[in-house]
Amino acid sequence: MVSVTVWNEYLEERTNDEVASVYPDGIHETLASGLRERGHDVRTATLDEPDHGLTEEVLDDTDVLVWWEHRAHEDVDDEIVERVCDRIYDGMGFVPLHSAHFSKVFKRLMGTPCSLTYRESRERERVWTVDPSHPITAGLEESFVIPETEMYGEPFSVPEPDQLVFVSWFEGGEVFRSGCCYQRGTGRIFYFRPGHETYPVYHEPVVLDVIDNAVRWAVPQTDRTVSNDNVAVDSLE
Repeated sequence: MVSVTVWNEYLEERTNDEVASVYPDGIHETLASGLRERGHDVRTATLDEPDHGLTEEVLDDTDVLVWWEHRAHEDVDDEIVERVCDRIYDGMGFVPLHSAHFSKVFKRLMGTPCSLTYRESRERERVWTVDPSHPITAGLEESFVIPETEMYGEPFSVPEPDQLVFVSWFEGGEVFRSGCCYQRGTGRIFYFRPGHETYPVYHEPVVLDVIDNAVRWAVPQTDRTVSNDNVAVDSLE
């Protein structure tokens, strides 16, 4: 059984009625419930907890960290960012979702701005599998549709992925590299684009299936021996 921690800033669900109507218990609980149903041992952590819920003990017991973030990028403590990056370099899996592309953790791991274009459009998104041999695509069709979502478009200022798994197309004609695999140190990273706080994307079974596959793919491949010496923080590996 994979030990998963789902992290969420958990702000807008408590302050925005539209978000609360979609995720009344928080995005983290929706994701955690879906992953538990798929056989994982899941805990949650949020921004307002001591150490943002990411203590040394929690991270030592986490095989894969799933990360949702939207508005509070600058509120995440740099010490916790360093702690998380240390664990990823040491083998912990990391699955940042949607607007977590702009999190301190992801930007630090990528060493690039991680910027993109976007439009809150309620447009349909078709997600195409471009690497059907990859484990993250297991059990999926050649494409799947998300009925309403926010558009993300290229250019996406990230390093060339080690493997590109999904590409999205939107009604406005834009395309986006929406499933990108990386490795930093011995840790596996999968960035997955679909999601938005006012659309029920994380209630879609196929989206949870992808995240489930990503968690299974990202589990540590070697024994982890946590060290503070294995992160080159602002440069690419």
